[in-house]
Amino acid sequence: MEHSSSSNDVSRETLGALEQFSSLLLRWNRTVNLIAPGDEPLLWKRHIADSLQLASLIHQPCNRAIDLGSGAGFPGLILALATNLAFDLIEADQRKAAFLREAVRITRAAVHVHAVRIEASDLPRASLITARGLAPLPKLLGLAAPLLALGGQCLFLKGANVQTELTHAAAQWHMQVERIPSRTAPDACILRISDLHRVVPTA
Repeated sequence: MEHSSSSNDVSRETLGALEQFSSLLLRWNRTVNLIAPGDEPLLWKRHIADSLQLASLIHQPCNRAIDLGSGAGFPGLILALATNLAFDLIEADQRKAAFLREAVRITRAAVHVHAVRIEASDLPRASLITARGLAPLPKLLGLAAPLLALGGQCLFLKGANVQTELTHAAAQWHMQVERIPSRTAPDACILRISDLHRVVPTA
């Protein structure tokens, strides 16, 4: 399987763990819908490299992170492997959560998997919240805000519809937003969001 150029940025040890992860994912994908079958040849470019590009954007110090709707582990499990940062992965689908637990076991990632709905997760706040392809931004911010520590940031991978999502979100949320072009998809971007709080309705 062809590795992307982003995988050249990681250590040999991390690359080995990512290869273990990708082999496991392709095995499990026969029975659990982790990625679209047509994406299997593009696993490194479309999913792993897409997740890895967040690693250099994480503000330090950062002692813990929460990944929302982790699915097959993008981006949270990949970032945990690349950065050694402790991640909590929240994934309500029990079969996907089982895959994540097995991936954590074989890669020895610094990860805890929580098979619960995000709204029901009773986790301590973290200085970093990540998500990829989970929900439109207004809903995503509502899920992230109760889990984001003071002074923390969100890194969200977003597609071509990002401007519409930002416009809708601005009606409900005050925030600092930085848009960073994606290195893996021409019409995609990364949103770095900080200073997040709800708009207080005027009387």
